Amino acid sequence: MSTSITRDRRPPMADERTTALSFLRWHRATLLLKCSGLDVQQLTCRPVSTSALSLIGLVRHATESERFWFRVVMAGDEAPPLYSASGGDDQTFDVAGSDEGAIVRAFDAWRGEVQFSDRLVEAAPTLDITGNEPGEGPVSLRWVLAHLLEEYARHNGHADLIREQIDGAVGI
Repeated sequence: MSTSITRDRRPPMADERTTALSFLRWHRATLLLKCSGLDVQQLTCRPVSTSALSLIGLVRHATESERFWFRVVMAGDEAPPLYSASGGDDQTFDVAGSDEGAIVRAFDAWRGEVQFSDRLVEAAPTLDITGNEPGEGPVSLRWVLAHLLEEYARHNGHADLIREQIDGAVGI
């Protein structure tokens, strides 16, 4: 994973859409920074023995979150999970046996979902448009953006701890 990842400045004075997208992009870049400079073994290791969390597992989870909330809920696409069975068997964090190709595919899938998400948000006439969360009902794009910010912020905290256990790096 390359170490040439930068986080753009979040504008202190902007409209709601720009602010939400800026913070979301900052959190996405933070996850990439936590993965930067690591090899396959480090990206797949589970330094907390009681947890299935790994950095690449978090990337895969972020991919599924972007895919579900923007593709399925907001766009109404039929897009089955990439890493989990549709019946709820979550295999997102099951990264045992991953090789370099699996790592590359995981980052490529994440980037593809992020691009789709950004295009959808930028094309939306307003953050008040709604999608349909299966089994729950309508949700606004504003709510989805807030939820994704919450997801990335929480999991970037996990990534901080995992990275520190791997090589002592903090404050990346």
